[in-house]
Amino acid sequence: MTGPPRERTPSPGEHDPRPVRAIVFPLAFAQFVASYAATNMNVAISTIAADLDTTVVGIQTTITLFTLTMAALMVAGSKLTDIWGRKRCFVAGLAVYGTGALLAALAPGLGLMVFGYSVLEGIGSALLIPPIYILITVAFPDLRTRAKYFGVVSAAAGLGAAAGPLIGGLITSAISWRASFVAQVLAVAWIVFLARRITDPPRTGRRPRFDLTGAVLSGAGLFLVVLGVLLSSTYGWFESRKAFTVGGVDVVPKGGVSPVWIFVVAGALVLAWFALHIRRRERVGKDPLLAVRLFRSRTSDLGLVTQTLQWLTLQGIFFVVSVYLQQERDYNAVQTGLMLTPATAGILLASAVAGRMADRHPQRRLIRAGFGATVAGLGLLLVLAHDTTRVLPFVPGLLLMGIGFGVMLTASVNVVQSSFAESDQGDISGLSRSVSNLGSSLGVALAGSVLVAASHPGGRPFVLALTILGTLAAVGWVVALFLPRKQAPAEPAPPAEPAPPTEAPSVS
Repeated sequence: MTGPPRERTPSPGEHDPRPVRAIVFPLAFAQFVASYAATNMNVAISTIAADLDTTVVGIQTTITLFTLTMAALMVAGSKLTDIWGRKRCFVAGLAVYGTGALLAALAPGLGLMVFGYSVLEGIGSALLIPPIYILITVAFPDLRTRAKYFGVVSAAAGLGAAAGPLIGGLITSAISWRASFVAQVLAVAWIVFLARRITDPPRTGRRPRFDLTGAVLSGAGLFLVVLGVLLSSTYGWFESRKAFTVGGVDVVPKGGVSPVWIFVVAGALVLAWFALHIRRRERVGKDPLLAVRLFRSRTSDLGLVTQTLQWLTLQGIFFVVSVYLQQERDYNAVQTGLMLTPATAGILLASAVAGRMADRHPQRRLIRAGFGATVAGLGLLLVLAHDTTRVLPFVPGLLLMGIGFGVMLTASVNVVQSSFAESDQGDISGLSRSVSNLGSSLGVALAGSVLVAASHPGGRPFVLALTILGTLAAVGWVVALFLPRKQAPAEPAPPAEPAPPTEAPSVS
C-alpha cells in the first residue's frame, strides 16, 4: 500500500536517495569532465605538437588559454544563471562545451584547436560550472549535508584533474589524442540526457540586468594579467630575452624591461577600473556584475586566496612533472599518466572521507593540513626524484600531494560558499570558480615560464619550478592560519530596491 507523499525537507537525500542521485551525479560528472579537460592534454603535449605541426609553447599556450577563458568569463557566467536560470545555463554550457570538443577533435592545425578547445570549451565551462555549485547549495540548506555533496563535487573536480593525465594517456596511446575529445563529446551528451531530471527552484524577485561593461572589464583584466605571466616563458621576467614587436615595430628592445610587466600592470589597472565601475553602479542603484559586499567577508576573502593557491599548485605540479617526463625522459602519454597515478590515488583516498572530516574538524584545520601535506610531498619529490631514472622515488611525494589536495579542496569551497546566503550564491559561485581557474592558469604559466624557456627541463629548471610551487603552497598554509576557527552563519543580502517591471531581462 502506498502512503501519502512525504513533504519536502531541507535535505532530500536523508529520506530518498533518488533525488540526490538525480541532482548530484550529473553535476559531479560535469565537473569531472571540465577538470579532466584542463589536464588530459599535458601527457600528449609532444604528440599533439607534432601532429599539428606546432611547438610545445603553442600547446602550452592553448592549455593556458582554456583555463584563462574560464577564469575571465566565470563571473559573467554566474550572473547569467540569475537571468537565464541555473538549469538552462548548465545545459547551454554543456552544448557549447560539446561543440568545442568536437571541433578540437577535428582540428587540422593549431588555429581550430585554440578556437574549439581554448575558446568554446572555456566559454562552455564558464556557463556550466557556476550552476553546479549553486544547485548543490540551494538543494541542501543543511551545512553538513551540503558539505557532504560539496565533497562529492570537489572530489570529482580533483579526480578529473588528477585522472586526466592517466585517462588521456591511455586514450592517446591506444587510439589517438583526438579520441580523448570525442570521449568528451559523448560524455557531455550523456550529461545533457541526465540533466532533464534536475530540478531548479524558481527564482524569487526580479531578474537582474546584465552588466556588460563590468563583464568586459573583469574579463579583460584577468586576461591581461595571465597573458603577461604566460609571456614570461618567451621574454623572461625581468630583462627581455628578445625584442617585443607589435606590427613590425619594436615596442621593447632586447635587453629592455620584460613586456610581461606591461600586460600585468595593464591588467591590474583594468581590474581597478572594474572595481570602481561596480561600486559606482551600486551607488546609483543599478545591478553590478558583482556585489561589492562579496569582498567584505574576511572569511570568504581568505578562502578565495586558498582556492587560488590550491589550483595554482595542483595544475603547476602536473604540468612540471608531465613536461619533465616527456621532454627529459622521452616518456609516452601512457607512461606519463601512470607516473601521476599516485597523485590520483591520493585525491581519491582523501575525497572519500571528506564528508566525515568536515564533521569532525574545522575547515581551517583541513585547509592547513592539505597545504602542509602538499609542501611535504613536494619536498619528498625534490629529494627523492631529482635526477633519477627510477619510478619508485616519485611515488611518495605524488601520493602525499594528492592526499593534501583531496583534504583541502572541499574545505575551501565550503568556506567560501557557506559565507553567503542563497540570494548571493550566483555571484559567489562565479567568483569562487573564477579564482580557482585563474589559479590553474597561473600555475601552468608560472611552471611553463621556468621549464619551456630552458633547453632541458631536468636539473635546475625542474628543481626551481617545484621550489616556486612549494613556496606558494607554504603561503597558502600561512593564509589558512587567519581563517576563523568557527564560521559564522551566512547573513542574508540586503533586499533589492524595487524596479519597474520588465518583460525580459536586458543588458546595461
